[in-house]
Amino acid sequence: MLTAADVAGLPLEEFAFPGPLRDQLVAAIVDGSKTSTTSLVEGYEPDEPLPVVGGRGVVIDSDGQPVCVIENTAVRIAPLGEVDEQHARDEGEGYETVAAWRAGHEEFWHGPEVRAEMGADHRVTDATLAVFVRFRVVAR
Repeated sequence: MLTAADVAGLPLEEFAFPGPLRDQLVAAIVDGSKTSTTSLVEGYEPDEPLPVVGGRGVVIDSDGQPVCVIENTAVRIAPLGEVDEQHARDEGEGYETVAAWRAGHEEFWHGPEVRAEMGADHRVTDATLAVFVRFRVVAR
């Protein structure tokens, strides 16, 4: 069980938006099937730091409760068109091909929650810069 000392001073790691997708992703992190994630560079606030190797954060569930602490083991900023099959599989969502990963992620990134944050005309392309992160669970 996580203690106050485990999470003290660590940033929150929010996967997707609260609801079924977040619950699915958090469960996959806890069971070890999700060891990578992808976010868009444009989704970071100007004063929000990008992930770094060795950075840690507290994964929260849909109720905002801490579930585990993760540590970044690799961080790469690259265009979406450069995602590889291993990264897609390691996202723990059942993607077996880059094309399936891309379709699922475009559905999310072109969905209403993301468009509410980034604007109604928000679109991703092969050239859109993404942050590809690999991580491991260091505390539960």
